[in-house]
Amino acid sequence: MTKDDLRIIFMGTPEFAVETLKALVENEYHVVAVVTQPDKPVGRHGSVLQPSAVKQYALEKGLPVLQPEKMKDPVFVEQLRSYQANLQVVVAFRMLPEIVWAMPEYGTFNVHAALLPQYRGAAPINWAVINGETQTGVTTFFLDHDIDTGRIIMQIPFDIPDDADVEYVYDGLMHLGADICLKTLEAIVAADGHPVSVAQENSQLSTLNSQLKPAPKIFKETCEIDWSKTAKRVYDFIRGLSPYPGAWTTLVTPEGKETVLKIFKTRKTGIKTTAEKGAISIEGKTLMVAAVDEWLAIEELQLAGKKRMSARDFLNGMKDMESYIIK
Repeated sequence: MTKDDLRIIFMGTPEFAVETLKALVENEYHVVAVVTQPDKPVGRHGSVLQPSAVKQYALEKGLPVLQPEKMKDPVFVEQLRSYQANLQVVVAFRMLPEIVWAMPEYGTFNVHAALLPQYRGAAPINWAVINGETQTGVTTFFLDHDIDTGRIIMQIPFDIPDDADVEYVYDGLMHLGADICLKTLEAIVAADGHPVSVAQENSQLSTLNSQLKPAPKIFKETCEIDWSKTAKRVYDFIRGLSPYPGAWTTLVTPEGKETVLKIFKTRKTGIKTTAEKGAISIEGKTLMVAAVDEWLAIEELQLAGKKRMSARDFLNGMKDMESYIIK
């Protein structure tokens, strides 16, 4: 079997997936079609339709694009079958029904931005940083009935520096995801379509980590900072949501007016405190907030309705900040 024998359908939506699709195209794999989400209404009245990043790239390369509303739609299923793909590659897409993932002769594999079985779910990059992990990675696995539970084909680790935010890890895994996809395709070709794969419960990571950590979808409520946590936990939480969607807290004026304050970057000070959680301290031009054990220095933030700025610039425009509280 050679790479020319593969007829691949690619499925993905965001920028993260484009890097892998680009790798397939540039390495001359035969991508017969691309499946992505329907165009998304944007603008004040939702009157403008914005195509996904994957669709934009696919059209640039002259690839056929399918955008089903429902993955079980019989018209879409027949359209998919008409391309006679013998392999499907999925990156950052929605859950697929069995009629779709089981269609190709060699199955459907997914590129997941975590070292499975850890961090199954929609937001594995965010949760790895939020939980203070020092390492994550990418996994390719065959899809089955449940989310992110299929047999593992290949894994590549990625180190997370203590000062890294989600943007850094996202960029690293985006490129590593493209690399592991190419390596997985090479393994599939070498094994005539049937590479060695391992059940997740028998994987090394499963035996080393008895407690599995999930990676559920993140909502606005998820992003609220809990100042009753340790400074380290708050520090990791903020960088795990920076720059998007952004961790937030509530700034309360001396008069009791409340405003949402997003925080994008902090610094651990190591300075112990017995102050009330959320208390504010100004040391020179440094804005500090009390966690349960230590003061945390705020470095970049954004007040509702304002632009993102340094804490120093923020303090220059504020008066009597120590009479404010954060909750």
